[in-house]
This record gives sequence, C-alpha cells and structure tokens, in this order.
Amino acid sequence: MEKIPELNLFMMCEKVNRAAFRPLPEGYHIRLCRPKEREVWEKLNLDDPRYPQYMAQYFDRVYGERQEEFFQRCTFVCDEEDRPVATCFLWRAYGGRLPTLHWFKVLPQLEGRGLGRALLTHLLKDLGPGDLPLYLHTHPHCFRAVGLYADFGFRLLEGPPVGGRANHLRESLPYLRRAMPEEIFARLHTAPAPKELLEAATLTGQSEF
Repeated sequence: MEKIPELNLFMMCEKVNRAAFRPLPEGYHIRLCRPKEREVWEKLNLDDPRYPQYMAQYFDRVYGERQEEFFQRCTFVCDEEDRPVATCFLWRAYGGRLPTLHWFKVLPQLEGRGLGRALLTHLLKDLGPGDLPLYLHTHPHCFRAVGLYADFGFRLLEGPPVGGRANHLRESLPYLRRAMPEEIFARLHTAPAPKELLEAATLTGQSEF
C-alpha cells in the first residue's frame, strides 16, 4: 500500500446523520476510562513507538488541569474481559469554546467489526444544538476513519492554518482518492473553515484537538 504522509485534515459536523448509527456488536460493552487506566488509554492511542512519551506529555498539556473532567468523558469500548479495545470522547477545547471529538482509535486487529461506528453512535446520539458544530483533527493515512466520519455528517474543511497547524486538504485529497473505495470517496464533502474555529485555535499556544 502507498505510504501516506502525516498531513493535517480538519473536519466539521453541523448536523449528525442518524442513519449512520449502529448498535454495539455482541460481546462488547461501553464504559468510562478509570483514573487508574490513564496509561492504558495512552498505550491504546500510541501509534508511533519512537515517541513513547508523546501521549503522556499531551495529556499533561491539554487535560492536566481538567483531569476529573477527562475521566468523566473519556470512553472505552471493552471486550468480554473488560479490556479496552477502542476509545474516543467529546471535549470542549480552548476554554470550553469549541466542541471537539478527541482520540478516536480502534485496535487495528479489530477494525471492520463495527466497534468504531458503535462508539461514535454512543457519543453523538444525544448531541444538542449547543454541541454543534463539532470539530475534529485527523490525517489522510486515517482514511478509513475519514470515511466513517463522513458517514456521520462530517465535512472536510477548506482554508488557512488552524492554530499552529497547516490545513493540508488540497495535498491530502489525491491520497484519499487512491486509498478509498470510489463510492466512499464520492461521499466526501468540503466546507470553508468557520471563523469561530480559526479564532478559537489561536487562543492558546498549543493544539487542543
């Protein structure tokens, strides 16, 4: 498979597509991450073993002052032995100004079983008007997740850098076209990055989603 560079993509959902909702497959359950499981969450999300401290540093930087809230939000899908196999959660970034979706991950060996779709269903089903638009940051090498996000109503954002990160939509589209099935790529839509996103992302000197 073609090696896809780690470019930045930003997505926005203004209206959730409830037709994308699915129940959790049999044998799995959803629960919150427990405070003693911080390292479990970090290891679940650690994609590059060359940077073993990245997740711990990110946690301290973004969630450190709101740890109690983190553990009230961070969600796991667990197997029959209560082992976390997928994670994601909703978070209000930049002082609560921006509703965002954080750290969506399914163990690679369990992808394709509907766990990620069920987890997103669980998180998005009760969103109200004050929770939208909802934003996320991803990469073109996460093309399966990009397709799933699009199913739920997310659109790829066009425009300038978001905070300190360049928006690589134009560079990413050819990779997505080659990596995705044609019918899934055809369902991708774009929208201009809203002013509220661009302004919020400049409020601190760090990326919070």
